[in-house]
Amino acid sequence: MLLLAQQSLRAQTVLYVSPTGNDQQKGTLQQPYRTLQQAVNKAAAQQGTQVQIQLRGGTYYPDSAVLIQAGAFRSLTIAPYKGESVTLSGARPVQPQWEAYKNGIWQAKLPLDVAPDRLFINGKPMHMARYPNYDSSARILNGTAADALSEAKVKGWQHPAGGYVHALHAGEWGGMHFRITGKKGDDQLEMAGGWQNNRPSAPHKKSRFVENIFEELDAPGEWYYDSSRQVLYVYPPAGVSLQAAKIAVAGLEQLLMLKGTKQKPLQHVTISGIRFEHTARTFMRTDEPLLRSDWAIFRGGAILCEYTEDVTIRQCVFTGLGGNAVFFSNYNRHGSVKDNHIFNIGASAVAFVGAPEAVRSPAFRYEKFVPWNEMDYTPGPANDNYPAECSAEGNLVHHIGETEKQSAGVQIEMASDITVSHNTIYNVPRAGINIGDGCWGGHMISHNDVFNTVLETGDHGAFNSWGRDRFWRPERRIIDSIVAARPSIKFLDAMKPTVIRNNRFACDHGWDIDLDDGSGNYIIENNVCLSGGLKLREGYGRVVRNNILVNNTFHPHVWLANSGDIFTRNVVTLPYAPIGMEHWGTRIDSNYFLSAAALEAAKALGGDAHSISGAPGFINAAGGDYRFTSSAPALQLGIRSVDDHFGVTSPALKKIAKKAPVPTLLVKAMEVAGERKEWLGATLKNIETLGERSAAGLPDQSGVLVLAVAPGSPMAASGLQKGDVIRKLGDNAIATVTDLLQAYQQHRWMGRSSAVIIRNQAEQKISLLLKTAD
Repeated sequence: MLLLAQQSLRAQTVLYVSPTGNDQQKGTLQQPYRTLQQAVNKAAAQQGTQVQIQLRGGTYYPDSAVLIQAGAFRSLTIAPYKGESVTLSGARPVQPQWEAYKNGIWQAKLPLDVAPDRLFINGKPMHMARYPNYDSSARILNGTAADALSEAKVKGWQHPAGGYVHALHAGEWGGMHFRITGKKGDDQLEMAGGWQNNRPSAPHKKSRFVENIFEELDAPGEWYYDSSRQVLYVYPPAGVSLQAAKIAVAGLEQLLMLKGTKQKPLQHVTISGIRFEHTARTFMRTDEPLLRSDWAIFRGGAILCEYTEDVTIRQCVFTGLGGNAVFFSNYNRHGSVKDNHIFNIGASAVAFVGAPEAVRSPAFRYEKFVPWNEMDYTPGPANDNYPAECSAEGNLVHHIGETEKQSAGVQIEMASDITVSHNTIYNVPRAGINIGDGCWGGHMISHNDVFNTVLETGDHGAFNSWGRDRFWRPERRIIDSIVAARPSIKFLDAMKPTVIRNNRFACDHGWDIDLDDGSGNYIIENNVCLSGGLKLREGYGRVVRNNILVNNTFHPHVWLANSGDIFTRNVVTLPYAPIGMEHWGTRIDSNYFLSAAALEAAKALGGDAHSISGAPGFINAAGGDYRFTSSAPALQLGIRSVDDHFGVTSPALKKIAKKAPVPTLLVKAMEVAGERKEWLGATLKNIETLGERSAAGLPDQSGVLVLAVAPGSPMAASGLQKGDVIRKLGDNAIATVTDLLQAYQQHRWMGRSSAVIIRNQAEQKISLLLKTAD
């Protein structure tokens, strides 16, 4: 035993790195290396040992991404020395000699081999000169303008080449980006780009802005680099002295590359406790289509893993990145991203994306199809070049997709058996979790807390998926006919069920759970959906059971014949919202409705013969506890309480993670005479008496009376007053408090909405602020 212990000790090697070290030294604590790359190179030669690379505190500025390849070591761990604060930065410091230019702008000669993509002052990112100016309160793209490419604007730009045009997709299905390459005449731009979205369209006519245009340098916090003259121009933020400030420019797109080979995967590497920041943006490199999903990608991130096994990335911080944080590309097994904090980044937090060569009969656009006589009918992948049995667990992810709007907290594509659990994900422009195809299922999505989603785009969900597998076509009758002839074709790609279990989802501008085009072989159970309900577009083999749909409902869209779909033992607030339904699956029954009217509407569709309705019986809906009391009638149907342990589990991350907003429950059956409700700082009640109608000067007994408005609340900021009667919100007529809250569910993602009120017996319009400060 003693001999084994001695051999184990001899099999461990510790190498040290310090910002003040020297790569010609021995790599000891007293004589550390200066660069991580040197330590990694030395580690690769350690035959059969467990190597630890310990980084002394400080910031490291690698000249290029640190490359870790398969070596002779048994395992490799890279972590800070004794908990010291360690940062890897993709930006490097510069020391410009500033001179005043004009109008508050400063200039400095700054010779650079490549024009910088990002500028940081005292660690904070500045904005390329842009129109319209950056507005942190603007919902879309931090400010947009329909005239961003107007003839008048373009005429005023002398040398716009090198500028960028950013816009939403015309259908709001993500974003797109163009680089300005030149100018024809006075008012016609030449541009390249738009490939970032795999469902091509023209740029959105209104949701667009331009940047990196010298003539638009007119606001504090903006900058511009003139490549031809190698001059940096900066309009410093208020109170910032450029002469005393720390200036850095971003050049690196990636910081760590963990790359093995097909013949020799990189194994047993752990990255722990490191801060990754300030990489360059990658939006113009996002040009690889992902099968027939709406996505295109750049295979890279602050950390890229390719051909690896047993890689763990834990307790790290990823912030201020221009692109993705962690990307598992092609073959990876047992990769783990655990207990990290990922925020303020340009694209996706964690991505698991396999190689198209692993897909049988792949097609690469929504409208492209493999002919039936050329299709491979063999189930499953063609080879093993994809991520499998990997996980993203316990991560706190927020404020991502700051540049790339087709992004997600976790993205899964051409992968198998991925676990996504106990993550808290919020403030994202599109989905919190996205699965782009049916290849090859087996994923477990559990105990996540996902909210404030689809904030800048549309037609999507907090959880979103596409199927569009090899047999899929937009024309349902074609699918029905081919599946009738070849029933086994349904699960050639979606071989294993994907399970979505015990999550809490909220989406105000779409669906909480959105299974889109052809998503098949799903088990969806024990989830709490707080806002947008649950949508199932056409697909096969979906089982939806024991979910709580707060303030919304079930959205079945254009189902296929013989789908085998089941919707049972769910709690539903509002009437079902079917679209284009000719076939209703195997079973829709034994659901519990919070409204008798909603139940009757469901029965009129031909199902729910054994469903019942009544009071919800939640323990504390106002506090967000949707578990059932022991006497709740829903228990009679076999519905059971949902485990409410959502989101991150690390004590450190739990302290700083935000909580999903708890909505006011919409249940007409709960409204009783004189009942009052609190809403965004206003105390409300229904107009219920002839006296109330007369006092307000109403033409009928419809409307919501404002009894009080709390100072400093959103309603106070909107100018709402005691005694006002709300009659309309947006296009929705308001007869009761329930109507108002239901309309609020539809409009709150906008931040503001027009309203019609009665004040002093006269009708007037008012703009209401529909959400509290972030």
